Amino acid sequence: MNLLLDFGNTRIKAAVFNGNQLLAKHAFIKENDLYEWLKKYHGINNCLIGSVTKGHETVFTKLSQQFPTKIFQSNTPIPLTNLYKSALSLGSDRIAAAMGSFTVCPNKPVLTIDAGTCIKYNFVNQKNEYLGGAIAPGIQMRLKAMHHFTAALPLVEMDRTYQKLIGSSTTESILSGAMLAAAIEIDGFIQHYEKNFPDLVVFVTGGDADYLSKLLKSCFFANPDLIMIGLNSILNFNDKE
Repeated sequence: MNLLLDFGNTRIKAAVFNGNQLLAKHAFIKENDLYEWLKKYHGINNCLIGSVTKGHETVFTKLSQQFPTKIFQSNTPIPLTNLYKSALSLGSDRIAAAMGSFTVCPNKPVLTIDAGTCIKYNFVNQKNEYLGGAIAPGIQMRLKAMHHFTAALPLVEMDRTYQKLIGSSTTESILSGAMLAAAIEIDGFIQHYEKNFPDLVVFVTGGDADYLSKLLKSCFFANPDLIMIGLNSILNFNDKE
């Protein structure tokens, strides 16, 4: 069995795969909760860690004593041709999400939109080449930025039920500007990609994907597990090498 760990800015996400089958997944704030959860799974023989922070270091040390554990880095072999110019600064979550979409839908132009702390756009063409994409502020970041960089605007909590275009109060106006604007922005990106790649396939994933998916007018596939599917594919690919 494979253990995949994705260290984000706020949470540790874990998944256990048997071959290509996802057996279990969970998210943690504390490392000790991860260790307790792992006690339920015997027979793990490989682990791959993707991280956008340095929070993985103690976990890597501990797990390495139990089974072979690797850290996904810019030089880790993947079954995609990486044409990103600054590959050393490419976040593991971006390439893993793109790998997940590639695994599900190879040999086609695929745009992967990962809506989390940031909204990340990752594009793989029909030649299975990763070209890059875009990075934009996520919804929570937009809400916090409006409060931080102004003297009068309050810090507004995200409301996952909010869908009003015209805010009738300051709070609603902030929610419309942060939340609906994010969905409209994503639709705009998709339309621009579709003009250049008529056979485009779009995947949406990430913590805010459920909310944004309800507002998007473009055609897409929602898959919350793309990063884990991608990390699992990368681990299996390296085991075969």
